[in-house]
Amino acid sequence: MRIGELARRAGTTTRTLRYYESRGLLRARRAENGYRTYDEDDLRLLQQIRTLQHFGFELEETRPFVDCLRAGHPAGDACPASLDVYRRKLDELDGLIGRLLSVRAEVAARLAFATGTPEPRCEFERTTE
Repeated sequence: MRIGELARRAGTTTRTLRYYESRGLLRARRAENGYRTYDEDDLRLLQQIRTLQHFGFELEETRPFVDCLRAGHPAGDACPASLDVYRRKLDELDGLIGRLLSVRAEVAARLAFATGTPEPRCEFERTTE
């Protein structure tokens, strides 16, 4: 398939695909007429990249997943390097959650002090009890 069709099927733009190609995440083959050509494996790579980016992964963090798919694994998260990225991302998210809970507690305390009312409970605490 050509670049326009791949972009449409992946829900992105041709500009994005060219950028991914410049970063080495996508490899275009060239037809005799010079047009870029792609196949279903390329679509699968793009779907993996876009899913991970939707989850908050930086573009470079997607590279081990792409490499895993290129190595022939049916899922990009089946390789040790991909699992390491997942672990680092979970650690990062846990840290962010902890910081947000601290900020939330401080804001709730200030609100309670300012209004003379009890501190509002955290929705997160309600769902984890």
